[in-house]
Amino acid sequence: MKKRQWTSMWITLLAVVLVLSACGGKSTGTDSNSASSETGSGTAASTTLTIATATDIESFDPHNNNNTSSEAVLVNVFDYLIKNDSEQKKVPGLATSWEQVNDTTWRIKLREGVTFHNGDPFTSADVKYTLERVAKDSTLKQNSYFKNIVEVKAVDEYTVDIITDGPDPLLLNRLSKMGAGILPAKYIEDNGFDQFLKQPVGTGPYQFSKWTKDDRVELVKNENYFDGEPKWNEVVFRVIPEASTRVSELLAGGVDIAASIPSTDIARIEGEGDKKIVKAPIQRVLQLIFRQTEGSVTADPKVREAIDLAIDKQGIVDSIAGGAGIVTRTSVTPGNFGADPSLYKTSLYDQEKAKQLLQEAGYAEGEAEMTISVSSQYKEPAEVVAAMLEQVGFKINLDVLEPSAFSERYSSKSFKEIFMIGIGNSLFDASNNYNRYMLEEAKGESDYNNPEVEKLLQSALVNMDPASREKEYQQVQQILAEDRPAVYLYQMEGVYGTDSRVNFKPRSDEMFYADEITPAQ
Repeated sequence: MKKRQWTSMWITLLAVVLVLSACGGKSTGTDSNSASSETGSGTAASTTLTIATATDIESFDPHNNNNTSSEAVLVNVFDYLIKNDSEQKKVPGLATSWEQVNDTTWRIKLREGVTFHNGDPFTSADVKYTLERVAKDSTLKQNSYFKNIVEVKAVDEYTVDIITDGPDPLLLNRLSKMGAGILPAKYIEDNGFDQFLKQPVGTGPYQFSKWTKDDRVELVKNENYFDGEPKWNEVVFRVIPEASTRVSELLAGGVDIAASIPSTDIARIEGEGDKKIVKAPIQRVLQLIFRQTEGSVTADPKVREAIDLAIDKQGIVDSIAGGAGIVTRTSVTPGNFGADPSLYKTSLYDQEKAKQLLQEAGYAEGEAEMTISVSSQYKEPAEVVAAMLEQVGFKINLDVLEPSAFSERYSSKSFKEIFMIGIGNSLFDASNNYNRYMLEEAKGESDYNNPEVEKLLQSALVNMDPASREKEYQQVQQILAEDRPAVYLYQMEGVYGTDSRVNFKPRSDEMFYADEITPAQ
């Protein structure tokens, strides 16, 4: 790897950029002196938990959300049949036990005595409605994870058989992620789905109170929760896209926990006696995904390799993330099934070779023009990446979008040459990262097409032998490392600011289970 002769220059440049943006940015959050902010660590300190996030939920339909920010909120309202505990072990949720009858059938025993927030009893009818809806409606964002379910048979009121169209090594993983949040069949049948979206009902420890889009979600305690009395009377998720405003709200006492703290604000928070920083590795990998549609600049493999070699990943980790990141050439991080250790903690960086590859691709300096779209929460690393690419001869148009606008563009697959995104892994399986490169999934987004990768991915979807299935995913990663449908930058570390009145241990899946967050003694 070529020695970084200019990393310090970028660190200095970024320090200036961050200081200017912090000083000049306008607050997009709510004034911490507003009445609603009293639900933070102010007047209702002992009963209300307030969490500041960068991104709003997409909706209260757990089948039609596709980002971690949504799931992190909705897990408090909708229970899964099977849960992942804080150590990512599978534990009973609305299911008390499960067994595999054969390669295509799982029998699930359901918990008795559970009621929805409106008082309706939870039964096998709700499981059948929920899973068949997400499996059969191709317009739903979670459909691709569940479409292999062909039928849910209600054996009796508290037993179901889930039948798939072939062997499915991941069914239990699917049942413990967003898309498997159980919906109230009778309530929806009686009132319609539009009414459900206005007044959502689940079985979770907290129930819906109010949603002000792009501002906050307010939840209240479910007094009849089957697993004991919830710890908080109210849980509020405030949407504050601008990092500097999240930090200000934390320092002012408007929130108890603030997510995604920039490295430049860590010392400021730690300098306050009643605030602290907590960190934990998360599954999210920051990456660039390329469009390979015919005619796109990034359809040329030499261009994609030039992009990879032009980016000093460790320099970005050091300058932007304050060292809180691990460089990688794969998005399957340790702890996920199918990880390839040979691609982890490695990167390529060779600025001169990047220039050469760009020339070999037929582009003189400034001729290879590309747009990089990015959510505002990743604006700083995107700015550095853009500058690094221009250093080797690319012309970059940086398209910074508000999180909601980015989410809409992502769903419609309407990005231009490149988009930057941090992708987590709620399945804890390599399929979550790489099924997007199967032919059907890649259409319109990357248009990636590699018959060998397609064969391996299709096989892994039905392979019930863990050892050979793991090798299939490791082979896929080796191919993608050369094909570069994406360039993986680094595994991120969750950095949170907290008030001392709460005890908070971040989860690797980035979920905010409110009852895992406790008042400090």
